[in-house]
Amino acid sequence: MSDITDEIGRVHREVGTRRVASEEAGSVLLRRTFGTGVADVWDAVTSPERIARWFLPVTGEFRVGGRYQLEDNAGGEILECLPGERLRVSWLFEPGFSEVEVRLAPEGDDRTVLELEHVAVIPEEFRSQYGPGAAGVGWDLALLGLGWHLTGGGLSPQDAVEWQTSPEAKAFVARSGEEWGRAFAASGADPETVTATTVATIAFYTGE
Repeated sequence: MSDITDEIGRVHREVGTRRVASEEAGSVLLRRTFGTGVADVWDAVTSPERIARWFLPVTGEFRVGGRYQLEDNAGGEILECLPGERLRVSWLFEPGFSEVEVRLAPEGDDRTVLELEHVAVIPEEFRSQYGPGAAGVGWDLALLGLGWHLTGGGLSPQDAVEWQTSPEAKAFVARSGEEWGRAFAASGADPETVTATTVATIAFYTGE
């Protein structure tokens, strides 16, 4: 497994907003290049058997219009699927607007650029407390797992649970939270809000 500092540096992060109907939605975007072809990455992010190896067990009807459910996590509808290019799903813990889109593009013969964008209408009390890092840190952890999986590494489910409380995991979360704070600041957020939400997000994930 790569050094945590290297893993953090492999991801580009952006924070934004957009209008969804009459509401304002927040967005986080992550971009990372993996050292394998599009077919392998696409299979890793759409095959239920492989998703369970780097993310969470998932059940459902895996077709456009079908519904899916991640174990003890989000569920929703498969809204769009262009094999090898784009997957868009609703991403819901409770009623509201929340969508995740994964986009793939080849970079040469054996490298793939993955973009993951999560757009959601977040309750103001949650958004003002945690900011975009609440979603961003979670997706950083997911892409960390995907990266390990694609290079033949990764952790067993039991080891993954134990890793989450390790000093290495807490260091990763802290660095991720700081990077999302920088992305939040780059989006125009005021420094006090950035500092407060970054501290709260890191504490939420580390339990400290």
